[in-house]
Amino acid sequence: MDPTTDNAGHPGDAAAARSALEGLRAEIAKAVVGQDPAVTGLVVALLCRGHVLLEGVPGVAKTLLVRTLAAALELDTKRVQFTPDLMPSDVTGSLVYDARTAAFSFQPGPVFTNLLLADEINRTPPKTQSSLLEAMEERQVTVDGTPRALPHPFLVIATQNPVEYEGTYPLPEAQLDRFLLKLTIPLPSRQDEIDVLTRHAAGFDPRDLHAAGVRPAAGPADLDAARAAIAKTTVSPEIAAYVVDLCRATRESPSLTLGVSPRGATALLSTSRAWAWLTGRDYVIPDDVKALALPTLRHRVQLRPEAEMEGVTADSVINAILAHVPVPR
Repeated sequence: MDPTTDNAGHPGDAAAARSALEGLRAEIAKAVVGQDPAVTGLVVALLCRGHVLLEGVPGVAKTLLVRTLAAALELDTKRVQFTPDLMPSDVTGSLVYDARTAAFSFQPGPVFTNLLLADEINRTPPKTQSSLLEAMEERQVTVDGTPRALPHPFLVIATQNPVEYEGTYPLPEAQLDRFLLKLTIPLPSRQDEIDVLTRHAAGFDPRDLHAAGVRPAAGPADLDAARAAIAKTTVSPEIAAYVVDLCRATRESPSLTLGVSPRGATALLSTSRAWAWLTGRDYVIPDDVKALALPTLRHRVQLRPEAEMEGVTADSVINAILAHVPVPR
């Protein structure tokens, strides 16, 4: 292959897009210490046009991470704080009566943006959570029987606290399955926490990302060029079979009441292709599948109560499956 020509057939487009997306890490690092796996996951989701669920205890910079990503991407962003009294129309928008014209007009809700931050999504009841389903799946909102298209690109990044925290509602399985990835945000290491405090002591203000030096590193054109290249990333029959075998193994696991659906298998293939392209290859290898298996599949399985009582987790089940399913050579 001519090194000056990318997979999409446009000279340099894919290489420039990959370089721009790699630059996101440096921009995000100006505001967020550590959390490299989460940053990688967010970039993969952008390339796959998929939504992301971020889970972690309060105070680990989930919201700051999303705000910094939007600032580094030249994308319009809006934030919705999910609360127990939030109504579906507060998210999607509603018809408003105009007394001057004696007619109803549509007032768009915050969902009409490129990047919607649904903060603490599991603090609102299922009815309001489900108001996002159509937007996430169809990229449109229907109000009073009229469908209205959402901007392109459109991405939901929802944060949630662990469900055992008081005042939270578990997300419905149908909605969980609409999230491409579930990323866990752990507590920082001792050194990372020292770095956070050092930055704050030096005057860092998380509400002023511009002052922190965060600048746009990539834009919609870079995402489009990257997606065109990823669409041409080769997937061998052996890799496709490996993805299917992993997902079918979850359906047969004695620790699970719900295994990964075919939608989940498609998602794993999609994220593996994006990761392969990000690492500089135009073909997928088993290590790409393994690297994305946990974030792509962990929220698509359901543990048996007895397994959960014994300390079994979704991650441990998936890791065991990865260890036992034969890897193609």
